[in-house]
Formats: sequence, structure tokens, C-alpha cells
Amino acid sequence: MASMAFCCVKSLAQATSRRGLSPNFKWLSRVTRQSPCSLPGTWTTGARFMSHGAAAGGRRKGVLVLSGAAAVTAAVAGLLANNWHFRQADMATLVPKAAEETRQEGDILSRCRGFMSPPVTDVAVLQARKDDMCTRMEMLIMETQADFCKALQEVDGGTFQVDRWERKEGGGGISCVMQDGEVFEKAGVNVSVVSGHLTEEAARQMRSRGKVLKGKDGKLPFCAMGVSSVIHPKNPHIPTVHFNYRYFEIEEEDGSKQWWFGGGTDLTPIYLDEDDAFHFHNTLKQACDKHHPRFYPDFKEWCDRYFYIRHRGETRGIGGIFFDDLDAPDQETAFSFVKSCAGTVVPCFLPIVHKHLRQPFSEQEKAWQQVRRGRYVEFNLVYDRGVKFGLATPGSRIESILMSLPLTARWEYMHEPDLGTPEANMLQVLRNPKDWV
Repeated sequence: MASMAFCCVKSLAQATSRRGLSPNFKWLSRVTRQSPCSLPGTWTTGARFMSHGAAAGGRRKGVLVLSGAAAVTAAVAGLLANNWHFRQADMATLVPKAAEETRQEGDILSRCRGFMSPPVTDVAVLQARKDDMCTRMEMLIMETQADFCKALQEVDGGTFQVDRWERKEGGGGISCVMQDGEVFEKAGVNVSVVSGHLTEEAARQMRSRGKVLKGKDGKLPFCAMGVSSVIHPKNPHIPTVHFNYRYFEIEEEDGSKQWWFGGGTDLTPIYLDEDDAFHFHNTLKQACDKHHPRFYPDFKEWCDRYFYIRHRGETRGIGGIFFDDLDAPDQETAFSFVKSCAGTVVPCFLPIVHKHLRQPFSEQEKAWQQVRRGRYVEFNLVYDRGVKFGLATPGSRIESILMSLPLTARWEYMHEPDLGTPEANMLQVLRNPKDWV
């Protein structure tokens, strides 16, 4: 989805039911009380986001589309029966527990050795402030980037180009891009860590989201960081996936700090596979449920509302989770939740890639993929607040901001698939979002 132009400009969402929240999570109703029309877009900094491309192939078989309880029952049965596609991918996609256990947050230097690049912030600085949330978040997003890039390289056989960049106003980023691979037409996994002072426009964005900011002489020092990725595969049976997790911190006149987290992961299939939808959403739900039972349903609904193409009357994909302005009940609890979400990016997507890796596809199916990519472009350029904010920000990197766009896309005049076709079934789901777990 969006890139990074220098500041988090994500959203406050729609009102959702808050019954049953424990006192420690009353913040959730406050966080999601906004109108969906006021949702800012994705996080922007000067990082580079990607575009993606095309391919062709064989002939597609019929697709069995189930609905309601039958779909859920079939999906559960398939997984419980150890669906071989998902079992096959387990070892390749899950970060080994032994490796996870060695990742002690204080061991900065050894953790950096596994990154795609040295971190944006000097290692000596990170070691000196290893307990600071900015350090801990930078290490998390660097690890998330490395885990995802290595998993994608393994399945594709290609190599990511690592592009380090600096922002003269403060900070920089690391863009990892793989283009025209065997599996992925373009894959981008990007980190940005930026700092400086909020512009007047950025401060207005924050105030519109309910932030009360008191700067010194009109200046508000900030630091912002995040990891963001968009993957556009060649095969139309492998979905496009996007994720973004970020942290924002502002220092006020009296030296006190406001902070918040945001992010989410969502899936955009070209053709509907109910088992894939269940696997993707259930993986996210399990991560959310570790922290609060309302997180998944509330953030799933928020995601459906945010990734909505209003002029088309359809969602961009089948959703996932989306949240922003997460600043309670306390910093440690919020960070723990974000860490759990970031840990799902490999296991929720790579099993789906392995499942469809060698599935044949036709020119007609490739053409439908191009049409759906056109919708992806429309959302990013028309509604994504992060993209729009980044394009309007002086000194931002255009390559980074537009990297979320596909290499190729298609717009057909008055295009409407024939009733009863797999394409029409996919469109029906996009026009009527459903619960997958």
C-alpha cells in the first residue's frame, strides 16, 4: 500500500460495538470512534514503495465457491485434515522457535547481523539506548523486513535489491525490491526511520485525529518509523498482500511525549479461494486473540471500511486487520500486540503462495488480474491518505511513495464479468464483505 514520506498519517475509524470491553481496553472505543470518512491513509515517509507487474500461462479449472456455514466448515475441515499445501509450507515460512528464542531484545549487535542491511540508526546509538521504544521498534521492523524478504527469496529464487536512502531533514530508510522474479513481478519490503519537526500540514493532520499538540515556537520534534510491504505475484491465483506496522512519537514543549502505534495486514486475491481466506484471517485472529477478544473483530471491520473504493462500491480485497492511534493501555502492552501482528506476515501469506505456486492460468485470467490491479491503483491514488500526504510533502521520495503500484494494470470501459463466472463470484464478495472465521 502506501509509502513513507515522513510521517504517519494513518486513520481513526468508524464506530463499532464496544460491549464487553474490560476496563483496561476502554481506549479501543475511543480509538475507533471516528467516521470512516476521516480516515487518513497509510503511513508515509521517504521510503520506497513498490509497483508490480504481469505474466501469462495455462488454463484454469473450475472453482468451487461455498458460502455461509458450508464454507467455514469446509475450510476448518481442510485445515484440520492437515491440508498438505499448508503443511508443506510450515517449515519454510515459520521463523524457527530456536531463532526466536535467541532474539533477546538487548542483544543488538547479533540481531543486526541477520538484517538485509545495517539498521538506519547507528548500531552504537541503538546499543546505548536499547531500552528506548524507538530502538525496540526499529529492531522489530528490521527483523520483520529480513524475515519476509528471506522467505520470498526462498520461494522465488531471486534476490532483493537493497536500496539505502537518507532524508536530509533527518533519518532515512532501506528499500528492498525484487522485480521480474520467477514468482513475483515486483516485491517490495521497506523500512523507514525518520525524524525532524512536524510541518504545519502534518500538525493539522494530527490535530484532525484528536491530537492536542503543544510545540515550542511552533516546532514539534518527532520520530516515526515503520515497515511496509506490497507483493504483486505473477500468477493470478496467488493474491497480492500488503502489510504495514509503524510507530510515531512527538515531543511537546514541556518535554513530555505522545506516542502511538498503527498498522495492519490485508489480502487482495484475484480469484476467491475460501480456504486461503480462512487461513489468512484465522492466522491474524489467533495473533489478536492473544491480547484481547475484541481486537480481531473490531480491526477486521475497520480494515473492511478503510480499504473501500467508494466510487466502485467495492472493497480492495478481502481485508484482514487495520488499526491506528493505538496508545493504550500502556506502551509495553501496545508494543507486544504490534509485535504479535508483525510476526504473522510470513505464516499468513507464504503457505498460500506455496499452494498456488504451480497452478496454471489462462490469458483471460491474466486479463482479470490486470483489471483488479487497476482497482488497486485507484484506491492508492484516490483514497490512500498516506500516498496523497506523501506526494504533497516537500522532500519526499516519489519512487518510494509510488512503489506500491503494480508494474502493469488495465482499465476496460464498462467492464463487468458474466454472471456465474469465478470473476463475478470474486466481485460479489468485494461488494459484500463477509466474515471468514
